[in-house]
Amino acid sequence: MAIIASVALLITEHRSHQLDPLRATLSVAVDPLKYLVNLPTVFLEQAAYSVSSYSSLKKENTRLREEQFIDKTRLLKFDSLEKENIRLRALLENSFKLGEQLLIAELLSINTAPYENIVVVNKGTRFGVHPQQPVLDANGVVGQVFRALPFSSEIMLITDPNHAIPVQVNRNGLLAIAVGSGQLNRLNLPFLPNNADIRPGDLLITSGLGGTFPSGYPVAVVDDFTPMSNKPFVNITATPKAMLDRNRELLIVWGGSAPVSLSTQQAPKAEETPSSAAPVDSELKAATPNRKTP
Repeated sequence: MAIIASVALLITEHRSHQLDPLRATLSVAVDPLKYLVNLPTVFLEQAAYSVSSYSSLKKENTRLREEQFIDKTRLLKFDSLEKENIRLRALLENSFKLGEQLLIAELLSINTAPYENIVVVNKGTRFGVHPQQPVLDANGVVGQVFRALPFSSEIMLITDPNHAIPVQVNRNGLLAIAVGSGQLNRLNLPFLPNNADIRPGDLLITSGLGGTFPSGYPVAVVDDFTPMSNKPFVNITATPKAMLDRNRELLIVWGGSAPVSLSTQQAPKAEETPSSAAPVDSELKAATPNRKTP
């Protein structure tokens, strides 16, 4: 019976469109069933796609974070290289001004012993470095080579208590001795009388006496001080021009050519210096570093 009804419906649909309204009516009831049947499949496909997208986005996010971290690290390195380039350019420009044979040395370590201001650099005797060589930075005198080893050298800073350097006031040529105080930001000038022609703000440069430091290199700037009439000598301090606590590269200097004067006025020559030059030279010999090389 069902077969006969099916055949009759097929013949009727083929020959006329009388069953179209019935088909539309039945589709309203049947289509939701189709969507309901397909719903689990669609849900599983959407869930799989969501999980796959989430995993892919998570991996991409992790990769981008790693790339961002690497890029930031590279930027930090580039910033460090940029600052190093600036420092080296300053040293290079200073070397042209000095007009002497120079060697750039990189800082390796700092001696942390109390009241000792000694640093170690990565240039030694295989580069021709020898004790008592002057050491500078782009701003002024740093110290001198204290001990030269094959692959490194120890530099005694001008602020070391065992170090003394002969200086002169750039304004008038007054000779003095600058002695280390043990502090990186201070030098002492202990051998000047109360009536000495020295003022706060005066620039101290190397005088050339003693033979270690050629003349004309900036050393320090005189600080404020108060003369004491009841004492024979005035207590004067000065701030080093060199950046002793911030240097990464230093200049080791070889003598052998006439130093370029860094002052606008020519310093007095040795034969024209005041009679106090002899006692200053003797004081220098007494104040030079007295450490012994093991």
